Amino acid sequence: MQVILANPRGFCAGVERAIAIVERALEKFGAPIYVRHEVVHNKFVCDDLRSKGAVFIEDLSEVPSGSTVIFSAHGVSKAVRSEAEERGLKVFDATCPLVTKVHVEVGKMRNQTREVVMIGHKGHPEVEGTMGQSTGGMYLVETVEDVATLEVLNPESLSFVTQTTLSVDDATVVINALKQRFPEIQGPKKDDICYATQNRQDAVKALADVCDLVIVVGSQNSSNSRRLKEVAIARGVEGILIDGPDEIDEAWFSGKSRIGVTAGASAPEILVLQVVDRIKMSGLDPVPVVQFDGEKEGVSFPLPRELA
Repeated sequence: MQVILANPRGFCAGVERAIAIVERALEKFGAPIYVRHEVVHNKFVCDDLRSKGAVFIEDLSEVPSGSTVIFSAHGVSKAVRSEAEERGLKVFDATCPLVTKVHVEVGKMRNQTREVVMIGHKGHPEVEGTMGQSTGGMYLVETVEDVATLEVLNPESLSFVTQTTLSVDDATVVINALKQRFPEIQGPKKDDICYATQNRQDAVKALADVCDLVIVVGSQNSSNSRRLKEVAIARGVEGILIDGPDEIDEAWFSGKSRIGVTAGASAPEILVLQVVDRIKMSGLDPVPVVQFDGEKEGVSFPLPRELA
């Protein structure tokens, strides 16, 4: 049996920045530091930050007056920003810059009196934040079936944006359906699906071509991690999403010769190493570990000046 590691995998620049903002705020201002929503969707990361004094909340009403609050990497609506300002809370914004880019796009589209269709998963915090950039003129679709029943006010003045963590292939199908139904629809100048999401999906496609099983390290509420599992399955390979090594069942490896391992953009490398160690323990013979080549990522995002 052989373990093949995907590249790239794990933390992206937006996740690294969000975690660093919480850690720096704790160092500078002390606990507690309030974080609206899980700063990133990973249980291991959030449990670690809790142990250091981060308090995760869903509503700003849970934040005492005069406290420091951090907005998660997924972004927030204009209403949430206004509420924080009205209450005089000290805010650090950990929104991923690539999500902020989508928010800016929505603002420009609405300023041009264009209606906006967002392609994304209902209830996901990134989607709620992006939909909340306008008080009207926005529609959410998730599937081709949603596009078929979508009714807009002005089909000749219509644009679309996408959630940054979608499956590239799934998003393309929905975009094509939108273009077929609304020929005048316009998209963003540059694809909204982030570089890290696309790179990790491409890496899983490469894994799936040579592996019998692909294990994705990431939490169940992580959209980009779930997409990696789905990408493997779509290539005809068994895909399993786990939070860490304790969830591994050695029965998965029966009859398998090549086990692919990757991690979602919010999953730390330490979990990948622990998963690999657990897989190696399952074999009677030494299990070699091979690193796949992949897209090199040199992206980094600056911290807020006060925390840099």
